[in-house]
Amino acid sequence: MQSFPTHKTTRHNNGQHPQDDRRTGASTRALHEGVRRDHAFHSLTPPIVQTAAYTFRDTDALIAFKSAEATERLEYGRYGNPTVWAVEERLAALEGGEEAILVSSGMAAITLSLLLLLSSGDHLIIGDDTYHRTRVFVNDFLSRYEIAVTTVPTSDLKAIEQAIRPNTRLIVAETPTNPFLRCVDLSGLADLAHRHGVLTLIDSTFATPLNQQPLLHGIDLVIHSVTKYLAGHNDLLAGVIIGSREWIEPLRESQKLFGAIVDPSAAYQVHRGLQTLGLRVSRQNLSGMKIAQYLESHPKISRVWYPGLTSHPDHKVALAQMTGFGGVISFEIAGDRAAASRFVDALQLAKIAPSLGGVDTLVMQPAIMSYFNTPIEERRSLGITDQLIRLSLGIEDPEDLLADIEQALEMV
Repeated sequence: MQSFPTHKTTRHNNGQHPQDDRRTGASTRALHEGVRRDHAFHSLTPPIVQTAAYTFRDTDALIAFKSAEATERLEYGRYGNPTVWAVEERLAALEGGEEAILVSSGMAAITLSLLLLLSSGDHLIIGDDTYHRTRVFVNDFLSRYEIAVTTVPTSDLKAIEQAIRPNTRLIVAETPTNPFLRCVDLSGLADLAHRHGVLTLIDSTFATPLNQQPLLHGIDLVIHSVTKYLAGHNDLLAGVIIGSREWIEPLRESQKLFGAIVDPSAAYQVHRGLQTLGLRVSRQNLSGMKIAQYLESHPKISRVWYPGLTSHPDHKVALAQMTGFGGVISFEIAGDRAAASRFVDALQLAKIAPSLGGVDTLVMQPAIMSYFNTPIEERRSLGITDQLIRLSLGIEDPEDLLADIEQALEMV
């Protein structure tokens, strides 16, 4: 029977960088990167090891385990699980990192990282269009521990560099951002951060490792809300942190204390989602561009945000570092909030829901869904107007989605 790797070993494509062979296509990478040829019991797929504790043959075996610096077995479920490890190995390989740690949600990925990397007296720089719950954690929670925060325009490298202080420890950005899909120049950000001895962390959820790989541009850590594109079916919560072993191993030790673990059944569902990631992202990239172009030309749409469009303020940056532009489009209806709501309610294929990246097309009005209790002045200062709509495309046929959007716009 084959044994499983442990967190003390290198679980990354047998040491080969996943981008060494550019001939491999996206779907092939998503299906085969970081995957072992053989599994326990000769199973085609990684077995679900559904256990909270691991047994020992006798006292000598326990002592041998406790004494060993490296081992191929486990003691307790909070410290690791073979099914989870298999998924971590795949995600590290896909993103081009040495190691990955799978955690219980995307927010767990960002909070665990920030709590480990920052100490009292440190200074943090964060992009202004970063996920709003991340900004809430940074501004409302970390401030309790005397961690200073400066918010800067996400794509403005000059503003980011000017914000650096002697005690700046970390720069956090999302690219593309939610909901305006702003993009930061990853190579430029990494260069300026390294010149100043500052760490970088990128939330690359909207891009997926198939459309963008921040680590290859010099970024230190990458996080994803696995809930979204990577799992792909809107049926589980998980997050991942990917980077060098130097940073992932301390995070793994912290995870044992915080308990932000993923159940092995959920980890297996992530594995299953990754098998079709290439197919899903390819369809969403295709649909995204077609629908963004259609919306931009429609008289009832006043503005569209999609990095694949030349009208997007960060189009050149996106073109240089992304291989596809994803399935999220944000746009404003030419009218008031009631007009935007009529459009949303008239859609037949899209469902009203707050998530994104799954097989189903989802739609939302950020002013109502995400910022309902936010003061109007604050919401509008962030660009969240009453007419703003975010559309997250699924894997439906693009022609059907276009027809649905066209009939819904007739209600505006």
